[in-house]
Amino acid sequence: MAQFINPFSDWGFKHIFGREISKDLLICFLNDLFAGEFVIKSLAFGNKEQIGLSKDSREVIFDIYCTTDEGKEIIVEMQNRGQEHFIDRALYYTSRVIVNQGIKGEWDYDIRPVYTICFMNFVDPLLPLGKLRTDMILADKDNGKMVSDKIRMVYLMLPFFEKTETECENDFERWIFVLKNMNTFERMPFLAKNAVFKKLAEISDLRTLSKKDMDKYEDSIRIMRDAYATYKYAIKTGLEDGRKQGLEEGMAQGMAQGMEKGMAQGMEKGMAQGMEKGMEKGKAEAERQKNIEFAKLMLSDGDSTEKIQRYTGLTAEEINEIAQSLH
Repeated sequence: MAQFINPFSDWGFKHIFGREISKDLLICFLNDLFAGEFVIKSLAFGNKEQIGLSKDSREVIFDIYCTTDEGKEIIVEMQNRGQEHFIDRALYYTSRVIVNQGIKGEWDYDIRPVYTICFMNFVDPLLPLGKLRTDMILADKDNGKMVSDKIRMVYLMLPFFEKTETECENDFERWIFVLKNMNTFERMPFLAKNAVFKKLAEISDLRTLSKKDMDKYEDSIRIMRDAYATYKYAIKTGLEDGRKQGLEEGMAQGMAQGMEKGMAQGMEKGMAQGMEKGMEKGKAEAERQKNIEFAKLMLSDGDSTEKIQRYTGLTAEEINEIAQSLH
């Protein structure tokens, strides 16, 4: 039976890396990620609510946001499901942190480096297939020479990491192996290799969670599973709608141009359109259900209706209905 927290859940990821008590775990991971480039001795967690550029702008919320002792600003995110424009989304987040460094009045544009690290439990077709780690920097197109070190994005596509426990050659690979498989472990590996994995085992042991934390963790797992179920259902209904629409269009076209050719063309077009419509509908519903569950968690923590509105996009009436359903 699994003994450790699932790091792909929102609450689980922040419990492991986003707290003062476990700050040294994040420092160790980042130093292993950037081994040979720089060493982080300490870091401070920052306000994850990066206020927009105008009063009408929505706030940008990160999983983990911190500043190192050298002044580097680092965003760390765990993304469990693929989404359209994910690469652009990461670029947008990174750019917003840079823009927020601006100073009113006289300023020489001396900005601090901003790094975004994305754990991806899916494959994005825009990134190199088969490659675990992709580093993006500002560089000259022809010679690859870095132009500025002020912006950097690191994408870690976990599905492409296939090494076994015994095949891991360094601590960075050990981290990836553990995070990818931790929710299946009965024991934590690599305890003799690095003391950090002993602390990771202690922090993530389900048996040590308080009832309050266990409730939050289980809520986070339910949200993750509901989102996945909705996603799968969207694909299924999209295919079914596509087949139905394809048959109807194919039969109509076939009457005029020949049954065999018309059905083939209509089914192909209908399936594509149906899948697209079904997936869009499913994504919207999954996002709404996630916001509802998130609102429940925030209500249980005593957060205000205004704050819940900012984080979820739900209306005050919807939040009140959710609050009433909890009593």
